[in-house]
Amino acid sequence: MSDIAIKVEHLSKKYIISHQKQERYIALRDVITDKIKHIGNQILKPISKNRHNPDNEEFWSLKDICFEIEQGDSVGIIGHNGAGKSTLLKILSRITEPTNGTIKIRGRVASLLEVGTGFHPELTGRENIYLNGAILGMSKAEIKSKFDEIVDFAGVEKFLDTPVKRYSSGMYVRLAFAVAAHLEPEILVVDEVLAVGDAAFQKKCLGKMQDVAKQGRTVLFVSHNMQAISALTQHCLVLSQGRCIYQGSTEGGITTYLQEGANISSIYKGSPSLLEPKITRVELRTSEPGNIQAHGEPMDIFFEISTPVPIDGAALSFQVYNSMKHPVLHLLTQDSELPMCREPGVFHLICRIPKVRMYIGRYSIKVYFAERVGGKKFQILEDICPFEVAVYGQTRDYYWYPGHATYVEEYEWQVAQINQDSLMTA
Repeated sequence: MSDIAIKVEHLSKKYIISHQKQERYIALRDVITDKIKHIGNQILKPISKNRHNPDNEEFWSLKDICFEIEQGDSVGIIGHNGAGKSTLLKILSRITEPTNGTIKIRGRVASLLEVGTGFHPELTGRENIYLNGAILGMSKAEIKSKFDEIVDFAGVEKFLDTPVKRYSSGMYVRLAFAVAAHLEPEILVVDEVLAVGDAAFQKKCLGKMQDVAKQGRTVLFVSHNMQAISALTQHCLVLSQGRCIYQGSTEGGITTYLQEGANISSIYKGSPSLLEPKITRVELRTSEPGNIQAHGEPMDIFFEISTPVPIDGAALSFQVYNSMKHPVLHLLTQDSELPMCREPGVFHLICRIPKVRMYIGRYSIKVYFAERVGGKKFQILEDICPFEVAVYGQTRDYYWYPGHATYVEEYEWQVAQINQDSLMTA
């Protein structure tokens, strides 16, 4: 394995999920009865103690994962929520032990996983820098030679002697990334915690990871942002339900990931009520398959409302939230503008956005359905119909960088050349 940095063979990770019975009270007779039953079972069926406990459920976060990563490779690890990405990184970072399988790692590993790992909350920023360096096997002199560069990159000079438990999430991530990237590990593992930082810091992080890769070090990068994955990595692993379904080029990995996205529902389905109006269906109709919406292309949002009794002044609105759960769009219709629910029946509404101008990223929808007069709320649907806005045919990748904006307005530039002679005589 002279040129292999990481070799994983038949890796699996199992968790036991306990399902405890929910009871309002337990009487003394119930305790006595259960104890007698337990003793009886042990006498009559002593082998039963090794049988499956119906109150516990096995969950395999990873199942039979195999792959190799060569030294100097930049590898993206992608997959939808629950695919097993974070579990894999924790095992590679030696935070979690696998249930089965073997892992061979050549070199020191520095990891930036979820906020809260890697630093001791009671120690100051300065102390945590030296602690992490010591964990990586570096001498005090080696850490000191990188200290100023780390502090400058993180921008936390004023708070170096403050316990990190008092840091904001943004400050914490800035320092954690600076430590992980500047202490020169052979392998850098970065989860999608970069979403916590602002746009300028995200750009610095991606630039630093590119520098690390150019130095011949190995980079593992987890992200839901395909533009960032495409810009930073040459190879890709795609995880789905705990299994590795693709290993190869980044381009092929992104295609596989988007095809997997087609299986994630962009449709909300509800049940009608006999007493009041209800939204029974919300369907997002994106321009591309796999719940992908191309920037600048039209998108439709379809609503179905079941109305058992007439109401006067129905109002329907929805907000689009980005991945940080900040609203970026709010659209509203009222009964006066578009008559609906004035008599019993089923009503279909379609909201068309002719040109989606939201910035690249992941989004979801929150729907409000209420009575305009009196303000009675019939329904609030949160975090439904997830989708991703992407850009196609754009050659300037730096223009579309995550976090730079939430919305792109239509615009045009005008330029006029001033005659140089007129400037000389002015």
